[in-house]
Amino acid sequence: MRKILISLGLLLALFAALIGGLLASGQIGTSSLAMLLNTMLGLSGPAANDATVRQRYQVPDGFTLELYAAEVPRARFLRFTPAGDLLVSRPGMGDILLLRRDADGDGHPDSRETLISGLDRPLGLDIHDGWLYIAESSRIGRVRFDHDRGAVVGDIQPLVEGLTDDGNHWSKTIRIGADQKLYLAQGSTCNICEEEDARRATMMRFELDGSQPEIIATGLRNSVGFDWAPWNGALYATDNGRDMLGDDFPPCELNRIDPGKFYGWPYFNGDNIPDPDMGADPLAGQRQPTPPAHNFRPHNAPLGMTFLNARTLPPEYRRSALAALHGSWNRSSPDGYKVVSLHWTEDGIEERDFLTGFLQDGDISGRPVDVAQGPDGDIFISDDYAGAIYRVAYGKDRAGRAGMGNPAPMTVPAVSRLDATPPGWLAESDLPQMAHNGSELYERYQCRTCHEQGTNPVRLDNLAQRLGYGAVVEVLEAPQSPMPLFPLSATERRELAVYLLWQPEAGE
Repeated sequence: MRKILISLGLLLALFAALIGGLLASGQIGTSSLAMLLNTMLGLSGPAANDATVRQRYQVPDGFTLELYAAEVPRARFLRFTPAGDLLVSRPGMGDILLLRRDADGDGHPDSRETLISGLDRPLGLDIHDGWLYIAESSRIGRVRFDHDRGAVVGDIQPLVEGLTDDGNHWSKTIRIGADQKLYLAQGSTCNICEEEDARRATMMRFELDGSQPEIIATGLRNSVGFDWAPWNGALYATDNGRDMLGDDFPPCELNRIDPGKFYGWPYFNGDNIPDPDMGADPLAGQRQPTPPAHNFRPHNAPLGMTFLNARTLPPEYRRSALAALHGSWNRSSPDGYKVVSLHWTEDGIEERDFLTGFLQDGDISGRPVDVAQGPDGDIFISDDYAGAIYRVAYGKDRAGRAGMGNPAPMTVPAVSRLDATPPGWLAESDLPQMAHNGSELYERYQCRTCHEQGTNPVRLDNLAQRLGYGAVVEVLEAPQSPMPLFPLSATERRELAVYLLWQPEAGE
């Protein structure tokens, strides 16, 4: 016991020295001290309330903001279940919460429950084919999940074990791609160093059972959030730039992740600028650094990101994503602390403010962590400092909102995009055989689960009266989220279109 007390006293002394040094050097201001204590020691931050949300925070014109759930300490990553309930990972609490969908329409979850506890710093979550995948700090596992009841069934089955979780960036983020692979991002052990574990500071990929691990991208210092662009399937990941090079360098990054690429850390920062502490890259003859797709401001700490389904949003959000900027901790004046929208344009990626007000005159009231879009298009944002979940909606206020559990039925938009003339390939094809092949594809990719089952299916009734072959092929080639991009060939996209649209005459 005496040794434990001595060790604890030494740790506190070292922490006090660190804080004192940062304050004296001007790398943090006194206004950031409470936030830093929250981050390092888990001390409570300011409480979120409706008045603060109404008076302090801003969203773009046409959007409305509400405090969806307060008193959710250390809320981090978010994932919606097929039933519309919201899962919240809390690595600092070792659990995953389930917030029941807002079926009564009062603007808040109907209840909150601890879905799983006793976990080792869980962060990343995903749901696939009846399984809930969970990334703890040293392993990935999955457990059967009954989304209708909002309950797990049985025990967690370990898939990947023995992941290292020492050092600075221990968290693990997972997602399942359209290729039916399990993707893992894990950060570095340090601010700037060469890693002993080659898996750190990388993006990895596995089979869904955790087998066949492969590192697909390196040089990613701390990529906490990633998602796929629905129009072309490209994978993008946020990345936190290194510290201790001043207020204005290096930038944080958004990287387009391509297999086999090296993204610079620890030898390069930002747009491939050599790091002053590391010297030349010893593998320069074998690899070249890939510059970011977009630079965030230095020390803004981008974490969770998600591409948006723009079905319920203004046209400028058609090719867009939201990223949560957690905010600086080692800057003489705080920066970040907001959610930004990223817009893919002909001139590149444009960054705009989306949810702001967490930082005002040096005062910090919240730190956004993750972004998720609900079944009805509303946007949910976690805040681990104030312990809150916010909801942002477009074109409706609270009085006019249907409950999350009872939204208006989703259908294919009632707009005509019929073919002006039948495509040439139609007359030359064996339509019965193509329809048969298309039906097999429909089953193989489990299209039925979204279009025919669940509480809010995206119905395809009377599709042929609204969309033509060209429009369906276009949707399959560049789908809008949450529809995944399937690895379909041009022929397979046509086969699915025939299955969905072809109406044989009697006797055919």
